[in-house]
Amino acid sequence: MEKIRIAIDAMGGDNAPSAPVRGAIEALKEDSSIELILLGDEEKIKNEIRESGYTGGGIKVVHCTESIDMAEPPVAAIQKKKDSSMVRGMMLVRRSEADAFVSAGSTGALLVGGQVLVGRVKGVERPPLGALMPTEKGMSLLIDCGANMDARPTWLLQFAEMGSIYMEHALKIKNPRVGIVNVGAEEEKGNTLVKETFPLLKNCKEINFIGSVEARDIPSGAADVIVTDAFSGNIIMKMYEGTAHMIYRVAKKGLMSNVLGIMGGALAIGPIKKALKSFDASKYGGAPLLGLKGLVVKAHGNSGVVEFKVGVEQCVTFYKENVNGKIAERMEAEAAMLRDMKKKENRDRRESEGK
Repeated sequence: MEKIRIAIDAMGGDNAPSAPVRGAIEALKEDSSIELILLGDEEKIKNEIRESGYTGGGIKVVHCTESIDMAEPPVAAIQKKKDSSMVRGMMLVRRSEADAFVSAGSTGALLVGGQVLVGRVKGVERPPLGALMPTEKGMSLLIDCGANMDARPTWLLQFAEMGSIYMEHALKIKNPRVGIVNVGAEEEKGNTLVKETFPLLKNCKEINFIGSVEARDIPSGAADVIVTDAFSGNIIMKMYEGTAHMIYRVAKKGLMSNVLGIMGGALAIGPIKKALKSFDASKYGGAPLLGLKGLVVKAHGNSGVVEFKVGVEQCVTFYKENVNGKIAERMEAEAAMLRDMKKKENRDRRESEGK
């Protein structure tokens, strides 16, 4: 059986190396098709493997002498720290020696490395980060949530197309509904970016565009793919996470405010906590950087064992469904169509000038 080789940045994130190593091992225990490549300080990684109690196979440890800190300038870090766990992990993907790379390290360095080291699919203008957000109806993809703070209309169009492919094939949502984040439902509302992007989405036959989506409608599952620039997307994602935690704390405080509340709270707090846990975005794995030649996944900086386990499982689904291949086909076909249109425009112009 063909192994799915998943490289893990064992030194990235607040809980490294324990969380990435142990989370990856938990995924390996449940799926024999996985082969793990753990990158980082060999001694620390092997110590975590021993302490986890895992004695099986399917793990390769790659010693790296460097790691990239969160505060380091991304471009300089990628250029100078060639032996870091992040750079070496992405190089494995570039050389097709790994099928995916997962890191909870510096977002900036991962974004730079993804484009420079792994490379963009032909035709993709800018790769976006797509995060799965829990809703009343299941899950929605928020894209972009951290890669492109300033965006162009054509970028958002591609985000919508790539996000639709991801949701249709990785999440099995047929004809996913695409909405653009806006301050109102009316087509004429929004800033310049939204107003210029709206007709592009509306006229794109490759997606199921439903129009504008207000932030308050996202938790109800108003759209399957939620398109926006990374500045707005990151605010939405963090507000989402913070609100869930706040509601739980307020509910707990109210239930424990008097004797009757304490009596009822002892029974209610469990179900409340369980319900709100479903709105914790971190439990849905990492955010794939879509539009690259290989799969790179950004895990949350404070990801724990469960988040890394889900992140590895996410990579398996992505690989088995050939999401990257389907995105490449779409983007390359679109690029060819645009080239043909440009050629026709130039030819028509020359003929017109000749007359």
